[in-house]
Amino acid sequence: MSITMDTTLASLVTNKRRVSALKSLGIVTVGDALTYYPFRVTEPVPLRAIREAAPGQQMAFAAVIRDMRVVPMNARRGYRLEATVDDADFARSCRVPGSTARLTFFSYRKSYVDWVSMRLRAGTSVVVSGMPSEYMGQLQFTHPEILTVAPGAAGTGAGLEGYARGAASGNGAFAGSADPYASAQSAYPPAAAAPSGAALKYDADTVQEALTRVCRPRPVYHASSRISSEHIHETILGLLWMMGARTSSTPDGKLAGAGSADIVAPTTDTIAVQNGEEKSGTTAESGAEALSRSIPDVLPESVRKAKNLMHRAEAFLAIHDPASTDRFKEAIETLRYEEAFVSQTSLLKARSHAHKSAAHSCPLVTDSLRDQFIASLPFSLTAGQQQVIHDIAADLGHDWPMQRLLQGEVGSGKTVVALAAMLQAVDAGYQAVLVAPTQVLAEQHAETIGRMVEQLKPAIPVTLLTGGMKLAARRKALAASASGEPGIIVATHAAFSKTFQAPHLALVVIDEQHRFGVEQRESLNAKTDDGTTPHLLVMTATPIPRTAAMTWFGDLDISWLTELPGGRKPIRTVVVNEADAATMGRMFAHIRARVDAGERAYIVCPRIDADDEENEGGSGVSSAVGSARGRAAASGSSARTAAGGRATRAAADAIGIDDPYETFDENGETVARPPLHAVAEIADRLQKLPQFQGVRFATLTGRDKDDVKTQVMADFAGGETPILVSTTVIEVGVDVKRASCIVIFDADRYGLSQLHQLRGRVGRGGTNSWAFLISRAELGSPAEQRLEVIHHSLDGAEIAQADLEFRGAGDVLGDAQSGGKSSLKLLRVVKDADMIADARTRAEQLLAADPELAGEVQLAGAVLDFTRGNETFLTSS
Repeated sequence: MSITMDTTLASLVTNKRRVSALKSLGIVTVGDALTYYPFRVTEPVPLRAIREAAPGQQMAFAAVIRDMRVVPMNARRGYRLEATVDDADFARSCRVPGSTARLTFFSYRKSYVDWVSMRLRAGTSVVVSGMPSEYMGQLQFTHPEILTVAPGAAGTGAGLEGYARGAASGNGAFAGSADPYASAQSAYPPAAAAPSGAALKYDADTVQEALTRVCRPRPVYHASSRISSEHIHETILGLLWMMGARTSSTPDGKLAGAGSADIVAPTTDTIAVQNGEEKSGTTAESGAEALSRSIPDVLPESVRKAKNLMHRAEAFLAIHDPASTDRFKEAIETLRYEEAFVSQTSLLKARSHAHKSAAHSCPLVTDSLRDQFIASLPFSLTAGQQQVIHDIAADLGHDWPMQRLLQGEVGSGKTVVALAAMLQAVDAGYQAVLVAPTQVLAEQHAETIGRMVEQLKPAIPVTLLTGGMKLAARRKALAASASGEPGIIVATHAAFSKTFQAPHLALVVIDEQHRFGVEQRESLNAKTDDGTTPHLLVMTATPIPRTAAMTWFGDLDISWLTELPGGRKPIRTVVVNEADAATMGRMFAHIRARVDAGERAYIVCPRIDADDEENEGGSGVSSAVGSARGRAAASGSSARTAAGGRATRAAADAIGIDDPYETFDENGETVARPPLHAVAEIADRLQKLPQFQGVRFATLTGRDKDDVKTQVMADFAGGETPILVSTTVIEVGVDVKRASCIVIFDADRYGLSQLHQLRGRVGRGGTNSWAFLISRAELGSPAEQRLEVIHHSLDGAEIAQADLEFRGAGDVLGDAQSGGKSSLKLLRVVKDADMIADARTRAEQLLAADPELAGEVQLAGAVLDFTRGNETFLTSS
């Protein structure tokens, strides 16, 4: 069976529970497993004789089992297994006297005790790694790591004295030839034969092999309650073995020799080893060279050599089976540069491809609709708006498609800029489509645009198309767009359906672009009958740092609106500890006073129902993470449960919280956190407070039907229900002028950019406004530090920069944004700016010489995967 990066784990891993647990981390294929990067590696474990042991300090040593006994624990259920070990021969190699220590194991399961007993029979050679302690005056190792050594191995390897010196230097190299274990097998009675019918399998063939394995740095992966870091590592090593790796590469990059550890062949209990493969592989080709046939390099050879980087296969091997921490870091840098190079090549190709396409030219005309519209506005445009409108007008005049990203703070006037562009297209005799992520926002846009253009001559038809429309109205809207009549169409995801046709489409405007995938946006390119590509303007109010935007949106021209129209007052932001009852009470009294003054208040909660277990979670997006991510390093980023597991994507959508800041313990497992607050729970609690007696509440969640959402928002804006308890569905585009207060529960669990977006829902009518961030973060914790950023800053770019630094680029550019798997798991937008710039320069040189990457087949495939997987999204949803 030929194994590739696309081979599914289900076809290789025999333990189906493990397959399921890995799938919950986003690991489905061999490629997913190899790119599930450890978040750290342990330091090499020092070799020490038992007499050199220091309580609380990790150590490793070789010894022989002297005796072993199992003691039932009468005071409580279970058993205690004690084995006495003697390190006389090993201590001699360290030039110290030999000594004894006790290995202790506790378990309620008799089967486990029997298994350990079988392994630790008297006379068995073992290698022990653990943390020593003292109990009743004797040195003790509780639940240490034990590797058993096959009998008869003595005299076949190099001496331990040289090994001890090599291990101290971090490379594990052996020196010398004498084996102090030459007499070890005769020092004690031979191990008893294994029970009838049980084949005793030893962990290592030689003492040296076992010492190398326990002393080498060990990767630690983000784990879950269903699978440990050790089992993740075991699975990945098994896959590497199956793909050809038999030993790791040495620190100098050459094939492993006497000083490196063998990758142990996986058992059929773990990996479905094919017949005849158990002992296959040659010693002449046992490391990265053999692996490279299954894992071809992505980077061009010239780039790899110029940057002095590892081969891709060698990097995977050095990450998952590192000979040293330096080797691990070198491998990470290699794959980090690979991500930078692939991403920049992809963006440059996309930009080049766009300029080769044909588009409708929409030049400005005398007494244009655009100029009429600008003259009719009751306010003056900011300098930023005027400049962006001018730039877009020039782009629309070309016969190749515009591709522009318009970034602006909430309330900076992006809609006015977009409408000016759409009127220019309509004036040229074409159609323009504005796509909004929600029905509420689409209806607001249609109403606002209709009001703004009603005085223009000739009249401009404005058509609303949403998935929640009644059938007759929907058919009428579809017919209007299919007629090809010049006009403006405002739509939701319905614009991506097969029934939507706009034969004379010249301009597509995507509002809050991160809510839509590349495939969806490209589906609009096929809506024209003449084969032209529409001009594209994508807008976002989610702040993106300038350097990051130029990195990830390198295929787009970028415009920023930094000035806010006059009349808006700064939002006062207050962080409130939820345990501070007095401050919470004053906050609710303040909100009641604002409501009595005719204003409105939002209360935001991350969950819908308190009793919905599937909705419990920390993340409504990632992977992302990633990913599995290597983002956890995992980049498959399903929602993570409060207990440390992961919920389904549907549950994540119901939660709505963007929580990329999970905390992990030193073993990579998620740390349990308090359950998130729910809309139903908070609405019920608040209505019972004396501060809100006589005030009507409303609730709004993503589960509500579109007509219900519309009615709820109308009642809220009109004052019938002046307090709205909702999930983050109000994050984007909701515009209620009289809203002056917003309370965000579990604020310490949100991304900074999402908090900034939510905060922008208030103060839109020129009134004084407040944002209250309710937190359960511990004093001095990273979560508290993040909230201090949002507390002291209203600058979206500054907040986004901090968000990137807290989260890392891998999390920001994760699955929730792309709707698929993210290829980026290591690259950091802020810290790796120089690397990204270098990769872009080299990618430009490569594409100048080979525009279609005909000579770089693997790179071309990686570029295609990147385009499909990442979809150039940065912002959080």
